Amino acid sequence: MPKQFTYRGKTIEELVKMDLQQYMQLIPSRQRRTLKRQAIKTYKPLLDKILKAKQGTYKKPIKTHARDMVILPEMVGVTVHIHTGKLFAPVMITEEMLGHFLGEFAQTRSRVQHSAPGIGATKSSTAIASKAK
Repeated sequence: MPKQFTYRGKTIEELVKMDLQQYMQLIPSRQRRTLKRQAIKTYKPLLDKILKAKQGTYKKPIKTHARDMVILPEMVGVTVHIHTGKLFAPVMITEEMLGHFLGEFAQTRSRVQHSAPGIGATKSSTAIASKAK
């Protein structure tokens, strides 16, 4: 039998039934402060889209710039496209992500892969360019 997920001793079903104030008592202080200060005005449109998507009435992909949003139990099971500064990275929200910020799962920096040096990059490449003419 697979181990059932619990967050601070609560199952995902119990967490979903909790109101925001009860859930805030379970998460770390930094996330609690973020929810207390910004939950209503900033996160409400995104939460509305997520709840509509879970009901099946919202068909478009859920895109957001709110990288500082704390992952709530209502968000589990939904794919959210998080802005990385250049594009939107799709992230599937799972139980293990509860209490973290959305931005932790969409990296803003990518690895740079350089190709061969261009003309004028070194002394020898300038000599090759002049011979080709």
